[in-house]
Amino acid sequence: MSQCIMKTFQTVKSASVKFCLYRNSISLVLWKKHICDSCEWDIKYVQTAKVSTVVQRSAAAYRKNANNYWKSVKSAKRSLHGNHPLASQLDPWPGPMDGYKEDAQALGQHPFTFSRQVVAICVYPELIHHPALPEDAKERARRILQHCNGGSVGSYSDSKGNSYIRSSVAKYIEQRDGGISSNPDKVYVMGGATEIISNVLKVFTSDRGTDQAGALVPVPHYPMYSHVAALNNMVRVDYYLHEDSRWSLQVEELRTALYKSRKYCKPKLLCIINPGNPTGQILSPQCIEDAIRFAEEEHLAILADEVFQSAVHKPNCEFYSVKKVLHGMGPKYYNNIELISVNSISKSYMAETGMRGGYMELLNIDPNAEECWYEMLSAHSCATLAAQITLDVISDPPQPGDLSYDTFEQEKMTVLMAMSENAKLTEETLNTLTGIQCLPIEATNYAYPRIELPEKAVTCAKVVVCCLRV
Repeated sequence: MSQCIMKTFQTVKSASVKFCLYRNSISLVLWKKHICDSCEWDIKYVQTAKVSTVVQRSAAAYRKNANNYWKSVKSAKRSLHGNHPLASQLDPWPGPMDGYKEDAQALGQHPFTFSRQVVAICVYPELIHHPALPEDAKERARRILQHCNGGSVGSYSDSKGNSYIRSSVAKYIEQRDGGISSNPDKVYVMGGATEIISNVLKVFTSDRGTDQAGALVPVPHYPMYSHVAALNNMVRVDYYLHEDSRWSLQVEELRTALYKSRKYCKPKLLCIINPGNPTGQILSPQCIEDAIRFAEEEHLAILADEVFQSAVHKPNCEFYSVKKVLHGMGPKYYNNIELISVNSISKSYMAETGMRGGYMELLNIDPNAEECWYEMLSAHSCATLAAQITLDVISDPPQPGDLSYDTFEQEKMTVLMAMSENAKLTEETLNTLTGIQCLPIEATNYAYPRIELPEKAVTCAKVVVCCLRV
């Protein structure tokens, strides 16, 4: 391992590298040197590489040797800094950092200026008279407050969300999909993607036994799916993505998983995660179309988890929503397939994880199911207005000619360019390591490398297992 780390340092040169085993995942953290007046270090990149199944099974062995790994990494870091004329002034080794939750702002990303200005004015309307704040931020705050009960963000909104903000979301969806209409009444603003997906599964949940509802979920997937499925009495039916074809979704695998699962549950829902989390791939329109045809044949609703749609950073890669592909397939599909599309402010380029906001758009959902959703939302009152306002800014950012446009675009491009550079750096670095292969990272904040264990390590593991059985 120490040889691999040193090889990584030789490749990256001006960066420090560490692998952190945390909750069955390896967090790869790179610090790129930024010499400024105070000789501080800026966090350049934090990337989580989820571990393949075979490595998860060997996680205990990795943890046992973790201290040796840290010693090797620290030694390599000291070697890297030792010959630098400013080495004595650099900050001490900061210790492991948790990149598992993709909390970009906790790791140094700055919040967007326009978003914070609008939220601040809405929370404290007296700021509308402050000369330092731009007029377009003040005007946006005025419009939002006009649609708040009592003119205050301290009041409840409709359980679906503020009507003005839902209209902004609907317009964003229309622009994203090339003019395909979106009905604000079918947009539900809630407290983040986790809450949304949990509520979706609740509506599809049925009795236990062979009548227990099931949801087809891709593997690899974000651990949240395992948690919310168990919490909502939903059977998780795994279908495996095809790594050799860039983590594509294949109908043969879907059909195999579906037919096997019908022996112990009643599958009702097909989950599609695009862009992929944690695989970092973007599904092609043809791949999505194949999945839609499968869902129509097998009478499944589709849950489209599209929370990374604005985190596409690889050149010449384009995100296609399930709704857009569905519309292109004609009325037979567009007017009949039940579709729930999910987006979040946490996974966008703004990375507002702590705000806890997101939305779902419903298409062709049975009125009784939609009524159930509304009743559940009513029990939770509404998403916080601060989150809803942030969602409004993401859906309707400053336009050319607005005072805040240049600043907003500069902040946005800074984030996306950094994501692109860091993804390329991670991909290239991982592919220099013996026994590790990483496919191109097209979107999201994840790398998902294949880790091939040496034959001797596998043999030793088998011996250990045999000894434990004895």
